[in-house]
Formats: sequence, C-alpha cells, structure tokens
Amino acid sequence: MSETGTAGSVTGEDEVVDLCRELIRIDTSNYGDHSGPGERKAAEYVAEKLAEVGLEPQIFESHRGRASTVARIEGEDPSRPALLIHGHTDVVPANADDWTHHPFSGEIADGCVWGRGAVDMKDMDAMTLAVVRDRLRSGRRPPRDIVLAFLADEEAGGTWGARHLVDKHPELFEGVTEAIGEVGGFSFTVNEKLRLYLVETAQKGMHWMRLTVDGTAGHGSMTNDDNAITELCEAVGRLGRHTWPVRVTKTVRSFLDELSDALGTELDPENMEETLAKLGGIAKMVGATLRNSAAPTMLGAGYKVNVIPGQATAHVDGRFLPGHEEEFLADLDRILGPRVRREDVHADKALETDFDGRLVDAMQTALGAEDPIARAVPYMLSGGTDAKSFDDLGIRCFGFAPLKLPPELDFAGMFHGVDERVPVDGLKFGVRVLDRFIDAS
Repeated sequence: MSETGTAGSVTGEDEVVDLCRELIRIDTSNYGDHSGPGERKAAEYVAEKLAEVGLEPQIFESHRGRASTVARIEGEDPSRPALLIHGHTDVVPANADDWTHHPFSGEIADGCVWGRGAVDMKDMDAMTLAVVRDRLRSGRRPPRDIVLAFLADEEAGGTWGARHLVDKHPELFEGVTEAIGEVGGFSFTVNEKLRLYLVETAQKGMHWMRLTVDGTAGHGSMTNDDNAITELCEAVGRLGRHTWPVRVTKTVRSFLDELSDALGTELDPENMEETLAKLGGIAKMVGATLRNSAAPTMLGAGYKVNVIPGQATAHVDGRFLPGHEEEFLADLDRILGPRVRREDVHADKALETDFDGRLVDAMQTALGAEDPIARAVPYMLSGGTDAKSFDDLGIRCFGFAPLKLPPELDFAGMFHGVDERVPVDGLKFGVRVLDRFIDAS
C-alpha cells in the first residue's frame, strides 16, 4: 500500500490472507434452525482483532450462539454523515466429502484461499479487518465516522443478525446514511483494454414459502382421486417449468447499456439466449435479474410406502424484481391453483438505488487507481443481503466488496457452491481499493 505505518510494520496486505483463513476455520454454518455452531466464536475473534488496534467493539447475542460485533471509528469530520461497512460471518453448510480441499481448512492452493465463506463473505470480512487495523495502527483516521458491523444469520434472512440490531439497537447506526456490503465490486474482464466492476445497486425481493395440499388419506393399494402428493407435485411441476416474463428494471437497463457499449454490440433482454451467450461467467447471475423466479427446493410427504398421506408440503424460493411484487404473487397463485395453500416462511422487500453520488465516484476512483482499465457499472443482485434491514433506517446501500478476478474463474458459481475459493491476489487488491475508497468517500 502507498500509505502504511512505520517501516517494518505489518500492513493490511500482509495480514488479509491470514485473517481470511482464520475466519474460514471458524465453522459458522447456518442451517436456519439454530442447530449449527453459531457465530459467537467468530464475533469474539472479530472483536479481539478490533480491540487490538484501540477500538471498543460490542458483541450482541440475539439467541444463544448467534452473535454480531459492532464498532464505530471516529472520523476527522464528525459533522459528516457516517458510513456503514457491513459483512456477515455465517455461512451455508458444506459437505466435506464433495470438496477438493476441506471447506473449513482455509487451505491455500492454486493461488487461492479455499473454504466455505471464501467469497460469501469472509473475504470481505477479512479485507475490512485488514484495512481498519492498518489504518488505526498507522494513525490514519477516516474522513468521516465509520460503523463496522460483522453480522450473524444473513444466510437465513438476517433475523438474528441485522434485523435484530436494526429493531433493537438502531442507535448503533446513528448518523449513518450510506453503506457498502457484499456481492459487488467484482471484476468482469471484457478485453485487454476494459474490465468492468459490477457494483450492486439493486436486489430482488424474496418470498420463501411453504406450499401445502390436503387430501384424503388411505391405503396405498386403493384407488384415490384425492391424493395430496399428486396434486402438489403437479402444481410444483407447473411452477418449476413456468417461464416468467422479462421485466427490464432501471438498474438492469443501465447495466445492459453499459455492457453493450463495452462489447460494441446491442444486448437485447428479449432475446435471452443470445444476450446471455455474450456474458460469459456472469451470465447466470445476470440472467436471474431479468425475471421474477420461483424455484422449488424441498418436498415432504408420507411416512410409509403403503399409506397415502393426508397432506403434502413443498418449499419454494421465490424472488421478485423491484416494483413487481404484486404481479409475482398474482402469477404465483394462478400457476399453483386453488388447491394449494401457500404461506411465507420469510419475506423481504426488493431494493433499488441510483448509481450516482460521491460514494459511487469514490468507488470508481479507488478502482481506477489500482486497475487502469477499470470501469464501475451498476447491476442487480438476484439474491438478497442484509442491506434489506439497513434500508429500513433510511441507509442507502451498495454492494461493494472489490475483487479483481481471473477471467476464467466461475465467480457466480462460487456462491453456495462446492470448492468455494478466492484468489490471494484478489484479497490484496481488495485491501488496496477499500483503503483508497475510504479516503475518497
């Protein structure tokens, strides 16, 4: 880094890889039912690292083991609105037998740090810790107050993490007007003269739901025209095969326009096959932002092979575009039909903000200083983040966890996937960019 502490001192680039590895080694698997080990150990680890450089972090435990860590750094100009940098410490579960390297080993191989959470999102947690520790060791205060939040439970909707803090401890975010968090700032190499960095300015809303059909129970050998399993499976089949109409939102239109300019060719959202073929590794991520979606994910019914059950259930991960929730729910009920009863397991809003202002300028400036062919562009995330909770406090949220990635890396496939990993050079790049970003923001 161009500005570090005294000669011979440890820099953020020096320690970011070890921080990431140590976080990965803390198993914070979130099964959504409190059966996992919880995030308490990670919260204590983060608190210790922040306390070492003079901060006074607080740990908030919303449920046994479900802990978040929050700290505030005083800026040079306390009259300015504060910035929130947030990340979650929980991860989705992983089956070690499926992985090349153990998912909780934090092993370094092929130039990458491997493990569950490497990109979702202990990489950003580590980069944030590295930058903050470097700045505080070297006496470089940020231009304005920064609130740091390392949160529990994001992978199950944030109920025991961000939502708990927003509802029970909103004073922690006093004066905060803007925030950066996960799933943004990663690179997409167009050619040797241009690399796009996708900054998340919008995200789909969610309806995680349970579908239930009641039928007539009976003996498996008997004819039964009121079989709950049959009725439910037909409805789920219709839903899973449904082609949702294309709906081009403001953010997606901006992204496609930027990409059209970069590629020198028009991208037509109505011609999905041709458009996505030009997007390489990000096609899956971008394609999911052109439509509402509803993916069946779980089925349950019966207790014995010769007994027709009286009830069958399914779970569906529903996602809707900003401004299209009512349309989504109406379409959903039409597709499922009158026999299917649906109830939300977890629901949350869609978000969308403009791609402008001083914070966006700071992102472009910081990226350009470390990568001369960088161009920041807005995009929509098909999933959701803790930004949904912070939006309730009037905080304008962006996804900006900067990573310069090898063109061949399937970054989108890393999220919740097998063999999740993050390039070592990408982590160090992220530290440099975040440090510059803080100065410019």
